[in-house]
Amino acid sequence: MKRLPILDKLDNDLKVSQRELQVEIPKAILTAREHGDLSENAEFKAAKERQMFLESRISLLQKRISDIMAININQIPKDRSGLGSTLKLKDIGNGKETQYRLVFPEEVNPDEGKISPASPIGRSLMGKQEGDEVTIPLPDGKIEYEVLKVITIHDNS
Repeated sequence: MKRLPILDKLDNDLKVSQRELQVEIPKAILTAREHGDLSENAEFKAAKERQMFLESRISLLQKRISDIMAININQIPKDRSGLGSTLKLKDIGNGKETQYRLVFPEEVNPDEGKISPASPIGRSLMGKQEGDEVTIPLPDGKIEYEVLKVITIHDNS
């Protein structure tokens, strides 16, 4: 089975955090201890706070990696849009074409057209096929698109 690119990013973040926790923080704590009284030692307090932050971050990254690995890609539709799909759309009003990709929350970048399936636009685009019309509610009205093309996560493998 194909490995999702988001897992590489999360694995890298996890390794960087683990290295800091296991190598950098002990050095910082040791240096701070050498300065004497720990009760009023700002360096020691900062290192301990960073240690707690990293422990929490590592735990969250491990859970997120586990959650993503539990996703069965075979359950994502092959014939309509879902997580990992790219949709090419045409604005019915002005004919302008645009493209959106439904991505994991960690990958969201609206400027690049990468949106979460949980966002208002993403929810509107889920389950669509070529030829479908989509109405996306906006704060000042709505926009209507025709789906020109759907490239699913399966087509990207």
